[in-house]
Amino acid sequence: MRADIHANIVEAFDINDRANDVYMHNFGCRPFQGNIQSLSAAELDKYAAHAWLLSPPCQPYTRQGLRKDSADARASSFTWILELIPQMRQPPIMLFVENVVGFEISNTHKHMMDIFAKNTFVTQEYILSPLQFRIPYSRPRYFCLAKRKPISFKNPSLNYQLCHTLTPIVPLEDKTLIDACLPEKVKEESYLSCLSISNFLETSGSLMGFEQDYHGKEADGSVDFLEKFAVPYSLIERWGSAVDIVYPSSKRCCCFTKSYFRYVKGTGSLLATSENFNYEAAKSTGTCFMKDLGLRYFTPREVANLHSFPLDFCFPEHITIRQQYALLGNSLSIAVVAPLLQYLFTEPT
Repeated sequence: MRADIHANIVEAFDINDRANDVYMHNFGCRPFQGNIQSLSAAELDKYAAHAWLLSPPCQPYTRQGLRKDSADARASSFTWILELIPQMRQPPIMLFVENVVGFEISNTHKHMMDIFAKNTFVTQEYILSPLQFRIPYSRPRYFCLAKRKPISFKNPSLNYQLCHTLTPIVPLEDKTLIDACLPEKVKEESYLSCLSISNFLETSGSLMGFEQDYHGKEADGSVDFLEKFAVPYSLIERWGSAVDIVYPSSKRCCCFTKSYFRYVKGTGSLLATSENFNYEAAKSTGTCFMKDLGLRYFTPREVANLHSFPLDFCFPEHITIRQQYALLGNSLSIAVVAPLLQYLFTEPT
């Protein structure tokens, strides 16, 4: 929708029951839920899909995992789908693949590229982060765009290359797509300078609405609601030196994982609500009292904002806060994906 692609979604696939509940709640139809390794080439042919958008499990390739690569059972569904392409009568003419950084050096990646080459696909690869699109959110991800000959990319000089910049996809003079991912109040700010985190935070009033909308409960006040997201001091004492702390004025925060809110170390940034407290100075003198920072977790809505999700995106009432964080931690950044999809679907002039 953000990329303004005029196409019909013929099917969506996801094994996660909660993810499918959220999809149904927002889009009005439920994805195919089952093991996609049960699909045959003939069944995929029935969809007659021109494009496949694929975001396979990242655990086999992530830095925090065991890095089993193609030996990980969770990698098998992706390779199964790829191996069906040469068996199809109507294979896709375009593919979009997303995964974590590290996938590009995996055995699965090599297998994917071999299949693409044997089936006359031209590829362009990218490693991009929302930071490159003015979003103060560090979430670098690997992307592969593939087109089956005779169709070609608008910029063929990038064929078979791995790029780390957005300019080949979104020319510097064309910022329409990037602006569409930003809050209304900040679009006039200087282009390509990251916005402050404050632009993506909820106000006290919207926090109250979030509580009522998502959980069907009345909140006594914004203070009560914010306390729900406050970081317990016992966790601060134990992990304080290992967490990433940001302020509303900061222009960068760390990637939120599916374990955010369950753990504090390595799962995403914490927000300091006491803006006037000099954390760096106190830390250097050894007198840092981190409880004075007013640390809290980013709310699910704020995490969704940093993923550039639209304001009308919401969760069904039965999805718990932890499940919301888990689903958002497995999500993609619209600010990055939309320009890539628009570029993929653009025909050469």
